[in-house]
Amino acid sequence: YCCNHGSLYGVVSEGLANPEIDNVIGMVNGIEGFLCRSHNRHGTFKENGELERIRTTPGSYLGSCRYKLPEDLSDPVYPELFQKFTEKEISYFFYIGGNDSMDTVSKLSRYAATVGSDIRIIGVPKTIDNDLVLTDHTPGYGSAAKYVASTVREIAIDASVYDNKPSVTIVEIMGRHAGWLTAASVLARKFEGDNPVLIYLPEVAFSPDAFIEKVKEKLTKTSNLVVCISEGINDGNGTFVCELASDVGTD
Repeated sequence: YCCNHGSLYGVVSEGLANPEIDNVIGMVNGIEGFLCRSHNRHGTFKENGELERIRTTPGSYLGSCRYKLPEDLSDPVYPELFQKFTEKEISYFFYIGGNDSMDTVSKLSRYAATVGSDIRIIGVPKTIDNDLVLTDHTPGYGSAAKYVASTVREIAIDASVYDNKPSVTIVEIMGRHAGWLTAASVLARKFEGDNPVLIYLPEVAFSPDAFIEKVKEKLTKTSNLVVCISEGINDGNGTFVCELASDVGTD
């Protein structure tokens, strides 16, 4: 079950079922795609078997974008967007995503209020980071957490093959400022002391020296050590650990 597509399916199916809605239009690659002048970056949904298949297919049917709307609501991009909404006869605008997407929803809502637009701007929460405010958990986190747990379990089993040689496997997991995904790796453990033995989250200051000592200690108890580390581990003062190695390597 794909949460992004599950949310999309819910919005589209309800829209198609409502007699007051003439068409449900999907924006390819979000606001950025909608603004693109050189391509017809949208498509109309229809009631057919394809919609049902979307609900259970992993991926991102409508694509995505990282376009951030300007803070200044007087920027010309806003009247351009709402002109396009008018041309497409848009009455309800649903935007699926995480914090940046909800930021887009907030700005469009505020602009709509300033110009007296009747368009309803609605945000649909979806993020694997599980870090949207005022939510117990976000759609998307559960499926991503399951993937992390399954993957780490497979890595741990693979590492255990070389039981006669000490090894340390470090798994970096997404989550710049939120450690929920990395924390989900604990689900890979089958018993106390099982891998991943060590888990590091960005919410807790990371000490390279303490990390090395901890690894040495754990290697006296197990020959195969799996460590799960969030991409956002930092020194507690705002400096990411990855930045400390910027002078010795390039990603």
